[in-house]
Amino acid sequence: MQLRAHTILFIACFFWAISFIATKVAIKSVQPLTIVFVRTLFASLCFLLWFTAIGRIKHLISLCCRREFLPFFLIVTLLNTLHYVVQTVGLQFTTAANASLYVNGAPIAILLIAAIFLKERITLQKGIGVLIALIGVGTVMGWQNIFALELRRYLLGDLLVLSSTVMWGVLTVYSKKFTVRLTAMEISAVMTLFGTVMMLPFAWWEFGSITNFYFNPFPLEAWLAMAFLGVTCSFLAVALYIKALVWVESQKVGIYLYTIPPMTYLFAALYLRESIGVSLILGTVMVTAGVWLTQRS
Repeated sequence: MQLRAHTILFIACFFWAISFIATKVAIKSVQPLTIVFVRTLFASLCFLLWFTAIGRIKHLISLCCRREFLPFFLIVTLLNTLHYVVQTVGLQFTTAANASLYVNGAPIAILLIAAIFLKERITLQKGIGVLIALIGVGTVMGWQNIFALELRRYLLGDLLVLSSTVMWGVLTVYSKKFTVRLTAMEISAVMTLFGTVMMLPFAWWEFGSITNFYFNPFPLEAWLAMAFLGVTCSFLAVALYIKALVWVESQKVGIYLYTIPPMTYLFAALYLRESIGVSLILGTVMVTAGVWLTQRS
């Protein structure tokens, strides 16, 4: 069982590592809001098929109509949708390798937000870990750009991707109190379904203002990239991650997130021909060390 858990965790992180590269591929020919809509649409279809297969589709539909959960669903849907939108737009201005680095910042964002809103205590070890990680982020972004306040090269994209990580942190903290009443799959499914509906008018406006689908359809490469994002990253990886939580301690599960940047760097170098500089490697090591130290406290 332990071996099975570690195997599916590695597979989930493998999918998330490639997600940044898939987004970069799709964004060459598809606008960001359309990518988010198609991605959530594929994921929504998967969730519907999943709940139908286990005989819980009526339960899922009833959850969408429960008045007591509606404010919660609307807030988490907004946060999750903005997370995808900001991250996708940010990838227009930065590299896939840089973007994957900030995945490791998610536990730090959750730590700080939980301390503010849930009054969770930050120990000295946690504080040192946050500081090391923040220095690592600054190393990747370039201290000279930060101090000069110049949004050039990758700084704008890095800031957008980093802000999407903060949104994910807020979403996680806010969702925590509802996990005793709803399963993670139920929350993810309703959030994804609502998000698809929310993104439809924006994607329609964006797509209609650029081209006509009937005469200029998306290239096959873009469709495959968006299908990959929806089926594997927004649905399958989440399902595997949740399944692993049943078998393994959450702290041990979280450690696997640290494998995402190295895998992303490798595939970005091989597929997108992105360069990997010394500052990026050094920053990755520092962020990983900071997050690891924070998680160990």
